[in-house]
Amino acid sequence: KRMNSVTVGLGIMAVFYSVYTFYVRTSKPEKFGKLAAMQEKFGKKAGYTIHLIAYSMAPLVFGAIMIFAGKRGYSLF
Repeated sequence: KRMNSVTVGLGIMAVFYSVYTFYVRTSKPEKFGKLAAMQEKFGKKAGYTIHLIAYSMAPLVFGAIMIFAGKRGYSLF
């Protein structure tokens, strides 16, 4: 099978988004309104953890899966 460029590209964008959100969360957390809201609702540590999983870890895993699938010729669409 041929590599699927669209799927690989989507995976790369998801990985970059994940890295961006991780960097901004550690350097300028005030830029994330949802982080503050989650910390208010669930507590500082739990809110941070939920935000980390939802906005950094999940896109990273999704991106990695899409890159590997696209390189093997699978298509997301």
